[in-house]
Amino acid sequence: MSVTPVPSLPMLPAEALMAMPVQNLYGNPPGAREVLTSPHGMLVKRLLLLALTAVIGLAASSTVRMELSRDGLDWVEVVLLLFFVPLFCWIAFGFVTSTIGFLKLITGEHPGFTALPSPASSLRHRTAVLMPVYNEGVEEVFARARAMAHSIAASGGAPWIDFFILSDSNPFHGKREEAAWRELAEEAPIKVYYRRREQNTARKPGNIAEWVRRFGASYECMLILDADSMMSGDTIVGMASIMEERPSIGLLQTVPMITNARTLFQRWMQFASEAYGPIASAGLLWWSGAESNFWGHNAIVRTRAFAESCGLPELPGKAPFGGHILSHDMLESALLRRRGWAVHMVMIGGSYEEFPPTIVDMAIRDRRWMQGNLQHLQLLGASGLHWASRLHLLIGASAYLTSPGWLLLILTMIGQVATRDTGGFVTLAPPSVLILTLVLLFGPKAMGTIWMLADRDRRRSFGGASAILRTVPLEIALGMLLAPITMVTQTKALLGLLLGISAGWNTQSRDARRIPVREILPDLREHLLLGAALAATAWLDPMTALWLSPIIVGLIASPWLISTSSSEALGDRAAAAKFFRVPEPGITETPRLPNPEPLTPLKDQAVVEA
Repeated sequence: MSVTPVPSLPMLPAEALMAMPVQNLYGNPPGAREVLTSPHGMLVKRLLLLALTAVIGLAASSTVRMELSRDGLDWVEVVLLLFFVPLFCWIAFGFVTSTIGFLKLITGEHPGFTALPSPASSLRHRTAVLMPVYNEGVEEVFARARAMAHSIAASGGAPWIDFFILSDSNPFHGKREEAAWRELAEEAPIKVYYRRREQNTARKPGNIAEWVRRFGASYECMLILDADSMMSGDTIVGMASIMEERPSIGLLQTVPMITNARTLFQRWMQFASEAYGPIASAGLLWWSGAESNFWGHNAIVRTRAFAESCGLPELPGKAPFGGHILSHDMLESALLRRRGWAVHMVMIGGSYEEFPPTIVDMAIRDRRWMQGNLQHLQLLGASGLHWASRLHLLIGASAYLTSPGWLLLILTMIGQVATRDTGGFVTLAPPSVLILTLVLLFGPKAMGTIWMLADRDRRRSFGGASAILRTVPLEIALGMLLAPITMVTQTKALLGLLLGISAGWNTQSRDARRIPVREILPDLREHLLLGAALAATAWLDPMTALWLSPIIVGLIASPWLISTSSSEALGDRAAAAKFFRVPEPGITETPRLPNPEPLTPLKDQAVVEA
């Protein structure tokens, strides 16, 4: 009796090659298609945003300058103003963006996070879901892949959507991944493929580019994930259907929310994201239009648009500022827009990511992001970029210059106090400026609180008014303690990069564990020494020390905050006490997209010279 062998599952589909040329960033810009989904009045919106930012920043700066110049400006005061003006404009920009977003949400003009319809019947082209992994926990990765595969099938997307796990892991992880893939592929209701590269060339961008060149021609779109991403099948199918209907959209970026929060730090960050994130996101959408950003994951991209636009060159020089571009996503969105492809961001439900479990893990990730974003400073002069894309690149880079800027501003103000015969910190910063600073810093939190409380269902989803009003002050207090820790940590990271120490690209830790105080103390020497030095200003001027007390307390308490917030048990206790409650996944409304465009094929669209 002969046994018919069971055919083995294909690890990969047939290759469908697609050219992906390396882009010339400084030559003649390529021809661009006409963007058909740009909302009206974007120039007016952006000029209004910049004008309001400038008015607030210059008003405060002028007040400080007049106070300092009563007895003439010395060089210390000039340095103080040089730091004060851009830093104040930075927080003013964030405040104006959040205020606009708050007004959009509270008036109902923007529905906030909404549900995507899932018309699988409208799909006519294939989409690939790509999950790049690099030495990640095998069980966790394939559990997410299994959940998404079944969700896609339940949404009707199985005939049109394939799932790829693209591994850059070492051989040991690779063997375990392949075994897990075979188990998943045999029972998955959609096609699931697996590929492992022997060399982690160019990291994640190289991983995606290799797939595009080998298989991209078979797929109209690719939905890019991270290893910790989760997206519902309805969201994936709905995004694919939007790409079908709007052929001039090159990229559609979601705003992922935090999931699987276990430690106290993760629950704290999850609440902050859910409470204050929507107003910031709505404001960002208001001025970004068709020149939105790409965050590298939880986004769908038109494959041929990506291939023709986003072949990344290496930057001249050595790491950390030369070589492969680390923060590739922001540049890729700029290059897509350079070719005339629209880049939109949407606030929809069903899109999630995990957050680092501890402050230490967040700092490690942040250092890598800092290196990549600072590389963008040398790309601001790339030819053909839309000015809004340049603004995104500048904002991303300057975000990592604010921490050393604030530290230098504080030290300069202390130096100014030390050189004055009378007066102190309060004299240097007039009450009107101090009050305005508090409004700019805490205004978005107040607006987020009002937004949470304004709707009965939303209020209940956060645990009720009592839970919200108890959690917000705690979150603000914890945020005030974390701010000086981040300031010093980012300053140390910047100094390391300037000394030529590259951040590297190690596997991100996703496992929760309590960090003992004694373990973290050696890495916080600079934090503790600076905290002690700032406390010593009490002998110089007690009022100055009083105004610096939130910074001093945060720095001195840094080992205990890091250790305590890393606890999973404390996270569970906080949740049981109704702190940091967030809405359960669930949405009801349908999003509105700008300017519906005709369903014309790309070959019929107008092509204009940039």
